[in-house]
Amino acid sequence: MRSAVRKMGNSSGIIIPKPFLVEIGSQPGDEVDLLVEDGRIIITPVRGTPRAGWAEDAKRIAENNDDALVWPEFSNEDDSELTW
Repeated sequence: MRSAVRKMGNSSGIIIPKPFLVEIGSQPGDEVDLLVEDGRIIITPVRGTPRAGWAEDAKRIAENNDDALVWPEFSNEDDSELTW
């Protein structure tokens, strides 16, 4: 498939067809890494790290006193014997 390089402000760009984005698992607005290798531009989607933002979310939940057990009456019989 061919595409034209287009002027975009002080830069240039190309339109990436939707089937290409689908194939790499990306969508408009996603971050990508760009690499030039052997005269080619390689575009690779940036995959988020698992659990990214969990610490901030846990802190926010605790600050809002919204961290109580959902089902406190359901526990394991041996929970009282656990050593942490």
